[in-house]
Amino acid sequence: MGSRARAQWLMRSSALMLKTTGYRIKVCGNIPDGGFIAPNHLSYMDIVVLASVAPQVFLSKKEVGDWPVVGAYTRMAGTLYIDRERRGDVATKEESFAKVIEAGLNMTFFLEGTSTDGRAVLPFRASLLQPVVANEWPVTPAYLRYECEGGDVAQDVCWWGDMGFASHLFRMFTLKKVRATVMFGEKRKPGNDRKRLAKELYDEVLGLEASVQR
Repeated sequence: MGSRARAQWLMRSSALMLKTTGYRIKVCGNIPDGGFIAPNHLSYMDIVVLASVAPQVFLSKKEVGDWPVVGAYTRMAGTLYIDRERRGDVATKEESFAKVIEAGLNMTFFLEGTSTDGRAVLPFRASLLQPVVANEWPVTPAYLRYECEGGDVAQDVCWWGDMGFASHLFRMFTLKKVRATVMFGEKRKPGNDRKRLAKELYDEVLGLEASVQR
Protein backbone atom coordinates (compact mmCIF):
# COMPACT_ATOMS: atom_id res chain seq x y z
CA MET A 1 0.00 0.00 0.00
CA GLY A 2 1.43 3.39 -1.02
CA SER A 3 1.65 6.52 1.12
CA ARG A 4 -1.48 8.09 -0.40
CA ALA A 5 -3.56 4.96 0.14
CA ARG A 6 -2.34 4.72 3.74
CA ALA A 7 -3.10 8.41 4.36
CA GLN A 8 -6.60 8.00 2.95
CA TRP A 9 -7.15 4.88 5.09
CA LEU A 10 -6.04 6.88 8.14
CA MET A 11 -8.43 9.69 7.24
CA ARG A 12 -11.39 7.32 6.94
CA SER A 13 -10.59 5.33 10.07
CA SER A 14 -9.97 8.51 12.08
CA ALA A 15 -13.32 10.00 11.06
CA LEU A 16 -15.04 6.75 12.08
CA MET A 17 -13.21 6.64 15.41
CA LEU A 18 -14.19 10.22 16.24
CA LYS A 19 -17.82 9.53 15.35
CA THR A 20 -18.00 6.46 17.59
CA THR A 21 -16.28 8.22 20.52
CA GLY A 22 -18.49 11.34 20.43
CA TYR A 23 -15.89 13.81 19.16
CA ARG A 24 -17.08 16.88 17.28
CA ILE A 25 -14.57 18.67 15.04
CA LYS A 26 -14.57 22.33 14.02
CA VAL A 27 -12.08 23.46 11.38
CA CYS A 28 -11.13 27.12 10.96
CA GLY A 29 -8.96 28.48 8.17
CA ASN A 30 -7.92 26.85 4.91
CA ILE A 31 -6.94 23.19 5.07
CA PRO A 32 -3.49 22.93 3.46
CA ASP A 33 -3.26 20.84 0.29
CA GLY A 34 0.33 19.64 0.64
CA GLY A 35 3.45 20.65 2.51
CA PHE A 36 4.24 20.49 6.21
CA ILE A 37 1.87 21.21 9.10
CA ALA A 38 3.24 22.41 12.45
CA PRO A 39 0.62 22.22 15.26
CA ASN A 40 0.82 22.32 19.03
CA HIS A 41 0.67 18.91 20.73
CA LEU A 42 -1.77 17.88 23.46
CA SER A 43 -2.60 14.19 23.12
CA TYR A 44 -2.35 11.05 21.02
CA MET A 45 -5.81 12.11 19.84
CA ASP A 46 -4.19 15.01 17.96
CA ILE A 47 -3.22 12.50 15.27
CA VAL A 48 -6.76 11.18 14.95
CA VAL A 49 -8.27 14.68 14.89
CA LEU A 50 -5.84 16.07 12.32
CA ALA A 51 -5.95 12.94 10.17
CA SER A 52 -9.74 13.17 9.95
CA VAL A 53 -9.44 16.58 8.27
CA ALA A 54 -7.08 15.80 5.38
CA PRO A 55 -4.88 12.94 4.12
CA GLN A 56 -1.49 13.24 5.76
CA VAL A 57 1.57 11.45 7.06
CA PHE A 58 2.87 11.94 10.59
CA LEU A 59 6.40 12.03 11.97
CA SER A 60 6.70 10.42 15.39
CA LYS A 61 9.39 9.30 17.82
CA LYS A 62 10.47 5.74 17.09
CA GLU A 63 9.24 4.39 20.44
CA VAL A 64 5.62 4.91 19.33
CA GLY A 65 6.02 2.17 16.73
CA ASP A 66 6.52 -0.37 19.53
CA TRP A 67 3.51 0.66 21.65
CA PRO A 68 0.66 -1.87 21.97
CA VAL A 69 -2.26 -1.13 19.62
CA VAL A 70 -1.09 2.43 18.90
CA GLY A 71 2.12 1.17 17.30
CA ALA A 72 0.26 -1.11 14.90
CA TYR A 73 -2.17 1.71 14.05
CA THR A 74 0.61 4.19 13.28
CA ARG A 75 2.54 1.66 11.19
CA MET A 76 -0.58 0.90 9.16
CA ALA A 77 -1.04 4.64 8.63
CA GLY A 78 2.45 4.99 7.11
CA THR A 79 3.90 7.03 9.98
CA LEU A 80 7.57 7.92 9.69
CA TYR A 81 9.66 7.49 12.83
CA ILE A 82 12.66 9.41 14.10
CA ASP A 83 15.19 8.56 16.80
CA ARG A 84 15.30 11.66 18.99
CA GLU A 85 18.37 10.30 20.79
CA ARG A 86 20.43 10.40 17.59
CA ARG A 87 21.53 13.85 16.60
CA GLY A 88 21.10 14.34 12.90
CA ASP A 89 18.69 11.43 12.42
CA VAL A 90 16.30 13.82 10.72
CA ALA A 91 18.80 14.16 7.85
CA THR A 92 18.38 10.46 7.05
CA LYS A 93 14.63 10.98 6.62
CA GLU A 94 14.86 13.71 3.98
CA GLU A 95 14.22 11.29 1.11
CA SER A 96 11.14 9.91 2.88
CA PHE A 97 9.87 13.45 3.50
CA ALA A 98 10.36 14.28 -0.18
CA LYS A 99 8.25 11.28 -1.28
CA VAL A 100 5.37 12.46 0.91
CA ILE A 101 5.52 16.02 -0.44
CA GLU A 102 5.88 14.83 -4.05
CA ALA A 103 2.74 12.71 -3.56
CA GLY A 104 0.83 15.91 -2.79
CA LEU A 105 0.20 14.94 0.83
CA ASN A 106 0.50 16.92 4.02
CA MET A 107 3.13 15.86 6.51
CA THR A 108 2.66 16.74 10.17
CA PHE A 109 5.23 16.93 12.93
CA PHE A 110 4.99 18.16 16.50
CA LEU A 111 7.78 20.64 17.06
CA GLU A 112 7.21 20.92 20.82
CA GLY A 113 8.76 17.46 21.09
CA THR A 114 6.20 16.26 23.65
CA SER A 115 2.53 16.63 24.49
CA THR A 116 1.34 19.04 27.18
CA ASP A 117 -1.67 19.81 29.40
CA GLY A 118 -2.61 22.72 27.13
CA ARG A 119 -1.80 25.53 29.53
CA ALA A 120 1.14 26.71 27.45
CA VAL A 121 2.68 25.93 24.06
CA LEU A 122 6.30 24.86 24.47
CA PRO A 123 9.00 26.47 22.30
CA PHE A 124 9.38 24.78 18.91
CA ARG A 125 12.51 22.75 18.21
CA ALA A 126 14.33 23.78 15.07
CA SER A 127 16.21 20.58 14.20
CA LEU A 128 13.28 18.93 12.39
CA LEU A 129 12.94 21.95 10.14
CA GLN A 130 16.32 21.65 8.41
CA PRO A 131 15.01 19.52 5.49
CA VAL A 132 12.06 21.90 5.13
CA VAL A 133 14.37 24.89 4.80
CA ALA A 134 16.87 23.09 2.56
CA ASN A 135 14.15 22.05 0.10
CA GLU A 136 11.98 25.18 0.43
CA TRP A 137 8.92 23.09 1.27
CA PRO A 138 5.87 25.11 2.36
CA VAL A 139 4.73 24.88 5.97
CA THR A 140 1.45 25.76 7.71
CA PRO A 141 1.07 26.54 11.43
CA ALA A 142 -1.94 25.04 13.21
CA TYR A 143 -3.51 25.22 16.64
CA LEU A 144 -5.50 22.50 18.40
CA ARG A 145 -7.92 23.09 21.26
CA TYR A 146 -10.18 20.69 23.15
CA GLU A 147 -13.30 21.20 25.25
CA CYS A 148 -15.22 18.47 27.02
CA GLU A 149 -18.34 17.72 29.05
CA GLY A 150 -18.22 15.52 32.12
CA GLY A 151 -14.51 15.82 32.80
CA ASP A 152 -11.37 17.95 32.72
CA VAL A 153 -9.53 18.57 29.45
CA ALA A 154 -6.07 18.67 31.04
CA GLN A 155 -6.55 15.29 32.73
CA ASP A 156 -9.03 13.43 30.52
CA VAL A 157 -8.19 14.57 26.97
CA CYS A 158 -4.64 15.88 27.09
CA TRP A 159 -2.08 13.10 27.61
CA TRP A 160 1.18 14.24 29.13
CA GLY A 161 3.82 13.60 31.77
CA ASP A 162 3.72 10.07 33.21
CA MET A 163 0.03 9.39 32.56
CA GLY A 164 -0.77 5.73 31.93
CA PHE A 165 -2.21 5.10 28.47
CA ALA A 166 -4.91 2.54 29.31
CA SER A 167 -6.33 4.42 32.29
CA HIS A 168 -6.33 7.69 30.35
CA LEU A 169 -8.08 6.09 27.38
CA PHE A 170 -10.78 4.71 29.69
CA ARG A 171 -11.39 8.13 31.27
CA MET A 172 -11.58 9.80 27.88
CA PHE A 173 -14.14 7.31 26.57
CA THR A 174 -16.39 8.02 29.57
CA LEU A 175 -16.66 11.73 28.69
CA LYS A 176 -20.08 12.84 27.50
CA LYS A 177 -18.76 14.91 24.61
CA VAL A 178 -15.43 16.24 23.32
CA ARG A 179 -15.18 19.21 20.98
CA ALA A 180 -11.95 19.75 19.06
CA THR A 181 -11.11 22.95 17.22
CA VAL A 182 -8.42 22.89 14.53
CA MET A 183 -7.33 26.31 13.32
CA PHE A 184 -4.97 26.53 10.36
CA GLY A 185 -2.82 29.56 9.72
CA GLU A 186 -1.53 30.69 6.34
CA LYS A 187 0.68 28.37 4.31
CA ARG A 188 4.07 30.03 4.03
CA LYS A 189 7.54 29.68 2.58
CA PRO A 190 10.14 28.49 5.11
CA GLY A 191 12.89 31.03 4.53
CA ASN A 192 16.54 30.06 4.87
CA ASP A 193 17.05 29.82 8.64
CA ARG A 194 15.55 26.90 10.57
CA LYS A 195 15.88 28.59 13.97
CA ARG A 196 14.12 31.69 12.74
CA LEU A 197 11.44 29.54 11.12
CA ALA A 198 10.89 27.64 14.40
CA LYS A 199 10.43 30.92 16.27
CA GLU A 200 8.12 32.39 13.62
CA LEU A 201 5.96 29.25 13.52
CA TYR A 202 5.79 29.25 17.32
CA ASP A 203 4.65 32.88 17.33
CA GLU A 204 2.08 32.16 14.62
CA VAL A 205 0.65 29.24 16.63
CA LEU A 206 0.38 31.51 19.68
CA GLY A 207 -1.47 34.00 17.49
CA LEU A 208 -3.90 31.27 16.41
CA GLU A 209 -4.38 30.32 20.06
CA ALA A 210 -5.29 33.91 20.92
CA SER A 211 -7.80 34.10 18.06
CA VAL A 212 -9.49 30.81 19.08
CA GLN A 213 -9.88 32.01 22.66
CA ARG A 214 -11.45 35.33 21.72
